[in-house]
Amino acid sequence: MEDRETYISQFEQFFSSFHQKEIDRILKNYPKLRSIEIDFSGLSKFDADLSNAVVDNPDDMIRAAEEAIVRLKISIPSGELFKPHVRFHGLADQGILVESIGSRYLNKLFSFKGLVSRRGDVLNKAHKLMYKCTSCSERFEIIVNKDFIPPSKCPVCKKGFLKENFDESKFIDMQRIEVQDLLEKVRSGSPTSKIICNVEDDLVNTIIPGDNIEVTGILRISPNVGKNKSPIIFSKHIDILHIRKMKKDFEDIILSKEDEEEILKLASRSDIEDLIVNSISPDIWGYREIKKAIALQLFGGTKDKSTGGGARIRDDIHILLVGDPGIAKTRFLQQTVAIAPKSIYVSGKSVSGVGLTASAEKDELSGEGWTLKAGALVLASGGIAAIDEFDKISDEDRGALHEVMESGTVSIAKAGIVATLRSKTAIISAANPKFGRFQQNKIISEQFEIPPSLLSRFDLIFPILDILNTERDERLADHILNIHFNALETNDEKKEKDEQMKEERISPELMRKYIAYAKKTVNPKLTREAIKVIKEFYISLRNLGQRTGSVPITPRYLEGLVRLAEANAKQRLSDVVEERDAHVATDLLNFVMKAIMTDQETGRIDVDIISTGKSQSERERVIEIMDLVKNLASQYDAVEVSLIVEEAKTLGIDESKTRKIVDELMRNGDIYFPKHGFVKLVTRD
Repeated sequence: MEDRETYISQFEQFFSSFHQKEIDRILKNYPKLRSIEIDFSGLSKFDADLSNAVVDNPDDMIRAAEEAIVRLKISIPSGELFKPHVRFHGLADQGILVESIGSRYLNKLFSFKGLVSRRGDVLNKAHKLMYKCTSCSERFEIIVNKDFIPPSKCPVCKKGFLKENFDESKFIDMQRIEVQDLLEKVRSGSPTSKIICNVEDDLVNTIIPGDNIEVTGILRISPNVGKNKSPIIFSKHIDILHIRKMKKDFEDIILSKEDEEEILKLASRSDIEDLIVNSISPDIWGYREIKKAIALQLFGGTKDKSTGGGARIRDDIHILLVGDPGIAKTRFLQQTVAIAPKSIYVSGKSVSGVGLTASAEKDELSGEGWTLKAGALVLASGGIAAIDEFDKISDEDRGALHEVMESGTVSIAKAGIVATLRSKTAIISAANPKFGRFQQNKIISEQFEIPPSLLSRFDLIFPILDILNTERDERLADHILNIHFNALETNDEKKEKDEQMKEERISPELMRKYIAYAKKTVNPKLTREAIKVIKEFYISLRNLGQRTGSVPITPRYLEGLVRLAEANAKQRLSDVVEERDAHVATDLLNFVMKAIMTDQETGRIDVDIISTGKSQSERERVIEIMDLVKNLASQYDAVEVSLIVEEAKTLGIDESKTRKIVDELMRNGDIYFPKHGFVKLVTRD
């Protein structure tokens, strides 16, 4: 490198003048801290030519910087010279995508933002190799760098071959990770690009799958190996120099001053809440309650709340859409993903549980050991995950969702890997009934292969019914046909219509920025008035339950009401949750309760329909049939099922329900069939 001594001298001056405090901090914690981090903006202010040289020739300049520190002759307590790593960071954000990292960045220093999707095991990389000549017994220590080529002959006698002495060689830790583009940067359904990155020494095990990071590194290439590989085609990877974790969600959504001014102008409108609802799936006619719920889910509740004991309070809102096929459930999911600043869409038909959460797999990065791989819900942490065909996910795979939906984490314990990954993801799901169409006279747990324990994790469950109504059908047909008719408009006509629509709805791009701004800047607090509304709603339903014997609401839904009210306040960019926000939350939950949690026999609201899969009246019927079987069992050795049916009719229970309950008691292990048509009680010691 030209002017190597000049550069070393410049770095000596830089460290002495501008980085002495950083050096002192590292010294106090050495060897726990082994890297001096240099902010690129500070280096540019010191010497622009020096900073440009770092970008163009990073390998030589890093060696010059490390040599400059050695020449400062700083000693550590052990008496050895202070030899830390030098790590540059803070390069200007050029918005580089993983998919655009190509040959123009080869051997250059650059930075980009990405999402860690996989992390491999820790490997040992040679740093200094000790060789011994087999002929003259001369010993050599060779530093391993990117240009390292194993020596073939002894440089002294020129005869003997060199043999490695690994016991006296020095190694450092190395780890391979896989980084992909941030979800908020991937649009229009294009595949997500990925790249392999190498981290060394003190950067090992500092990140986990699901982390959003800013990488500063150097692009390398290596020849493809293996059968039928072209000698002129090379694979690429990145040697990471510095990693910065991006802890904030939506950090990559860049808002200009003009954007902020437009957002604040929108928030000042008196009809902002209606404007936001109108902007949710505008091509879908009707379903205002569902659109309102999706809007609240996009904004979410107040984040970073915790109990006195330190447990995190969930702020994500989960929504389930159930009902008839062909009524826009999938479109709701896809358009929600299109608006959300950070989102991912998967279908239950083609996803496994570990594909949703996380898994430990054989390490393809290193070829040995196991690696931790993030699933869709971990990758979408901080955003929204849309899961279509939710009823098609297997029971075993759905079991992994309990922890995600309640605590926002994914726990892994497999192949010696024990880890907890962050998965703070709001979930919107869609499911089809197993009988083809949703039947209002049957409870929801009978119509979907979804366990009650998982159903109860959803804050709001909406039935979407295909109701035959002439007036409604005409309006829906007009809406759909107008969409197709307007799709053939000219650009000028579309532009004119877009200007007209600005007063009626918000564009998806501006909506995304509005949500990101609200999530980053607004954390509304409950007021006494809002607390009073929610409390009165909760207590009134609990009192109703005391009189009727049902359980109309549980404390879990009380927390859900708070989340919904906070989200409604966020829509206005309000720092306080007002009384009207609480009324929006109670009205939505009341709508869902009447639609999903109403006992068809008694007409009472019963939350147990969701939480246990049975209404109060059904549980009473089961108890009555069980008591009947016990009474008959005292008279007969084996009770005939037809006799149970006849006796049940006197209690007002028809034959189909009786036989269904008898089958259920058999599955639960309370009775068994000794022979066809007869039952006996199971005796327990």
